[in-house]
Amino acid sequence: MSKFFTSVHLKEDLCMGCINCIKRCPTQAIRVRNGKAVITKEFCIDCGECIRLCPHHAKEATYDSPEIMKRFEYTVALPAPSLYGQFNHLDDVNIVLTALKKMGFDDVYEVSGAAEIVSEMSRKYVAEHKEKWPIISTACPSVVRLIQVRFPNLIEHLLPICAPVDIAAATARKLAMEKTGLPAEKIGIIFISPCPAKVTAVKAPIGIQKSEIDAVLAMKEVYPILLPLMMQSIDDVEELSISGRIGIGWGSTGGEAGSLLSESYLAADGIENVIRVLEDLEDQKFDQLEFIELNACAGGCVGGVLTVENPYVAKVKLKRLRRYLPVACSHLESGDEENRIWTDEVKYEPVFKLGNDMKESITNMSRVEEFCEKFPRLDCGSCGAPTCKALAEDIVRGVAHEQDCIHILRDYIHKLSDELSKLDTKK
Repeated sequence: MSKFFTSVHLKEDLCMGCINCIKRCPTQAIRVRNGKAVITKEFCIDCGECIRLCPHHAKEATYDSPEIMKRFEYTVALPAPSLYGQFNHLDDVNIVLTALKKMGFDDVYEVSGAAEIVSEMSRKYVAEHKEKWPIISTACPSVVRLIQVRFPNLIEHLLPICAPVDIAAATARKLAMEKTGLPAEKIGIIFISPCPAKVTAVKAPIGIQKSEIDAVLAMKEVYPILLPLMMQSIDDVEELSISGRIGIGWGSTGGEAGSLLSESYLAADGIENVIRVLEDLEDQKFDQLEFIELNACAGGCVGGVLTVENPYVAKVKLKRLRRYLPVACSHLESGDEENRIWTDEVKYEPVFKLGNDMKESITNMSRVEEFCEKFPRLDCGSCGAPTCKALAEDIVRGVAHEQDCIHILRDYIHKLSDELSKLDTKK
């Protein structure tokens, strides 16, 4: 059983065995075996690309139902800033926050408020650690996981500050305990997420021992519940917001990097663009930059597969919403900074290795090259692997066969047919 957790799963009854997913998976985590897709958990980074493009809707993300709120005596909603970009003509985030309370939550704590604290800490960290430039954002769990398994040389460049959602969860629980007097286990901290990667970050966090989040709801499931409640909230809006332009800006590409108040940054979105940037960074092409913001989804968090609005439309909505807000409303208090730094070392996970040691790996790499020479190198995907090289690696790992390649199989059948014909002729 794999030690890795992934929040993306396959609905076997809907899978038609097509090769759309294997061609677009950025880490080649998917194979088609016996007519069904198979996800290798070790390789998966929960970017959600397979969910986004599957024409048969055979991939799905794991998340909690709103019914989970009933398990706790007191619940706090943590809305991601990308939630505000889902609604038309929204001019006050307090309408959404009030609707969340009408939905059944006892309180709300904006993740965008915690984002402003992270921005403040990041500005200080970047200024004090020039030897690690460019520093890479760790807000997107898919990007952190990608670096952990594929770009080990870049781990030292990761920003070792807890993600805004983790800081929001810890703060929300502390405030709820002070307000109600209830023990921690009776308080439910529930995040409203735009993507499956955040679910994985709760179940298997990187950089910290345990997440303070108790459950994760999908934005697309909360959205239809909130719409009618927002109409009811217009006349009795509560002042619940604790964030300004900087915090809400985190919902789309460039928001985090822009909050550093520096022009020496790069912001990229879309997993293929992210990989290209990381490859260039590994080749030391960006040594003059201070900070790099990377988002696996197009448009940033507004492009997550658990959202409902077009990411580019949502990005414009957030920009309009931020226009008349103060720059920031949440600020770092003295003494709190130490509790918001990663406590665990992020280590390289060599999931793509071909051997248990260097000698075995080199030997197996030679075997991979030998198999590749036999294959047509068309990368057709008919074998169930995304490329001929991927099939060769699967063969070396012992999970595939040479004759899975239809071209090798065809030649084998022709050779067998010729031998049978010769036998018949001799008779």
